[in-house]
Amino acid sequence: MEFLASKGDYSRYFKRHLLLVLVCVIVLVCTDQDYYSLLGVSKEATSREIRQAFKKLALKLHPDKNQNDPNAHDNFLKINRAYEVLKDEDLRKKYDKYGEKGLEDQQQGGRYESWHFYRYDFGIYDDDPEIITLDRGEFDAAVNSGELWFVNFYSPRCSHCHDLAPTWREFAKELDGVIRIGAVNCGDNRMLCRIKGINSYPSLYVFKTGMQPVKYYGDRSKESLKNFAMQYVTSTVTELWAGNFVNAIETSFASGVGWLITFCAERGDCLSYQTRLKLAGMLEGLVNVGWMDCGTQGELCDNLDVSSSTTAYFPPGATINNKEKGGVLFLNSLDAREIYQEVMQHLPDFEIISAASLEDRLAHHRWLLFFQFGEGDKSNVQEFKKLKFLLKDEHIQVGKFDCLSSPTVCNKLYVYQPCLAVFKGKGTGDYEIHHGKKILYDIVAFAKESVNSHVITLGPQNFPDKEKEPWLVDFFAPWCPPCRALLPELRKASKHLYGQLKFGTLDCTVHEGLCNMHNIRAYPTTVVFNQSDVHEYEGHHSAEQILEFIEDLRNPSVVSLTPETFAELVQRRKQEEIWMVDFYAPWCGPCQALMPEWKKMARMLNGLISVGSVDCQKYYSFCHQENVRGYPEIRLFPQKSNTAHHYYSYNGWHRDAYSLRAWALGYLPQVSVDLTPQSFTEKVLNGKDHWVIDFYAPWCGPCQNFAPEFEILARAVKGKVKAGKVDCQAYGHTCQTADIRAYPTVKFYPYQGTKKSVLGEYIDSRDAKGIADLLNEKLEAMENKGKRKKSRSK
Repeated sequence: MEFLASKGDYSRYFKRHLLLVLVCVIVLVCTDQDYYSLLGVSKEATSREIRQAFKKLALKLHPDKNQNDPNAHDNFLKINRAYEVLKDEDLRKKYDKYGEKGLEDQQQGGRYESWHFYRYDFGIYDDDPEIITLDRGEFDAAVNSGELWFVNFYSPRCSHCHDLAPTWREFAKELDGVIRIGAVNCGDNRMLCRIKGINSYPSLYVFKTGMQPVKYYGDRSKESLKNFAMQYVTSTVTELWAGNFVNAIETSFASGVGWLITFCAERGDCLSYQTRLKLAGMLEGLVNVGWMDCGTQGELCDNLDVSSSTTAYFPPGATINNKEKGGVLFLNSLDAREIYQEVMQHLPDFEIISAASLEDRLAHHRWLLFFQFGEGDKSNVQEFKKLKFLLKDEHIQVGKFDCLSSPTVCNKLYVYQPCLAVFKGKGTGDYEIHHGKKILYDIVAFAKESVNSHVITLGPQNFPDKEKEPWLVDFFAPWCPPCRALLPELRKASKHLYGQLKFGTLDCTVHEGLCNMHNIRAYPTTVVFNQSDVHEYEGHHSAEQILEFIEDLRNPSVVSLTPETFAELVQRRKQEEIWMVDFYAPWCGPCQALMPEWKKMARMLNGLISVGSVDCQKYYSFCHQENVRGYPEIRLFPQKSNTAHHYYSYNGWHRDAYSLRAWALGYLPQVSVDLTPQSFTEKVLNGKDHWVIDFYAPWCGPCQNFAPEFEILARAVKGKVKAGKVDCQAYGHTCQTADIRAYPTVKFYPYQGTKKSVLGEYIDSRDAKGIADLLNEKLEAMENKGKRKKSRSK
């Protein structure tokens, strides 16, 4: 057995083993990614793929189908928990970063549905390629892409939604390519549906850029749905004759837009009006669509050798002299989709930009560039030819660049595989690479957002290094769905902070060394560099939360406490001061999850309760002295009593800003007055003060939740309006006389020179700030009315 020879040897032995333990802990957290393996999906799986994988497992492992297996319930809970976490962007990010430790205050997955639900009600449209299932992160980008959308908001529990599903599938197949057909599962996207005002299912809406969403109220037959949707297809089919035909073909050269013309003759089948209209919608902006009646225009049809009904594509510059049909493409199909695909193949491809002209052209125009590697690169899709038309209003030109012809240029731009990027009109230094889905609406949304935002792609050459200006840098991996969901939010935030904060993104799959240098261990990791100060963002993936985070860096809402400042500000606080303190450790997953909520709560309590935090890794001895046994430890120090160390610990299950705020407000001393029937009559009805009254019942849950809010209101209007409370359980007659029919009820009793009515003025709000603003407006109106009355008397 080996013995330690000295204290120094013991110290080295202890440090070595402590390091080993820490490494083991880190490995456990980083490799604890079994939610993905439980569902059998990769870490880059989309929401749709996660739903499909879970459904397959649910049908196989459900306890209803495994009644003889004593472990069936526990096994199903595991996959249910995995699904509930991975389907949620914020929880998925926490799990990817901290493993299960980051989810200790989240208990999703404890309940599940019957086998019948997963078989018939779950993921209604996940297996339909023509129907695009939209989630919260991609909805706005999709419906604002410039294309026409018809979206079905549904709930998996709604029987009418299931009745509609077969019709919606047939409808989607018929109008595929003319209109984007979407579906939103409001069971998984409650917040999105609430924001969009969806309160019944199914709700069907048409969306198009530049117009308000239009709700469909008709019957749910395929024909009715088609007729409703097609009225929003703005493309037209032009009837042609000898007088305008030649002019149309000749002017197409100047406009760059060719013609698809159906010739209807006695012999053969002619494209129906509906098919021609569908083609006009599918080819909008790319090709004009027309038709000609050969019965009345026989000479022209004979001149073109058209003896039976047919359809022909005349590209820009096509010749029609006599029987010459130079460049004209005659089509033998009656199917709109087949005709569309053949015409698209004959449309010209994007211009290829040379290396010599690249810098100059990118410096004078906005560009969306496809980077390809050789002529054989088939990364392009025919549908992408619509990009020129869809991006025309944003003045974005579309082109290609071959990286094999000039690898130096692509290496400088960190382009090592086929991709596309937006250049914002300032040369090769101001650009952003696209990392979203390679589908038309996502590319259009990216291009529009990117040219109008201030996010750029970073690499070793332009990475901020001790810059004077602050930078927000998003370290990400393109395969990571939460990373892709964050990028549009960064673009929105960058527009609000232009000139104050620069935004950049760094792809850690390309720049691994740079990410390792900054100790990036999970994606996305968003960091603000302000010279020597570094701040990591831990909030939700929304522009609003990012803006709040930046505002908090400028004007911190939470005081970082040291042992000395804790003694000065908390222990020796003023008599009327209240403090809330979070004792945390930076390595603790739940602490990291709490931090953005803690800051949000602090802003909500501003002016009422002071909020601080203590880093127990930095001040371990002090936290031990304060008897802190676990992290995070939340304590409230009330108004000063004889015992300076008297505090209350938070033991609630929820650690969100609103739950913490409600708990803290319960310790504020009461400012409002408890009223009896006698004092209500004497002070409120007969008195000469303005009063706002909370009529409540002690057993009422909403009343208990509103009580701290009412105390904030009492403080906000103190000196202008008095606040009182009436217990309607104890004084039922008083509440009945005041016509109180629900709890809580808030009423305003203004003094206007005479005795007040017992009915008062009902206030339909439960928000302290909202009520205070309303009362101030009423007081101002009363004051102005009094001034006018005085003026008239004079």
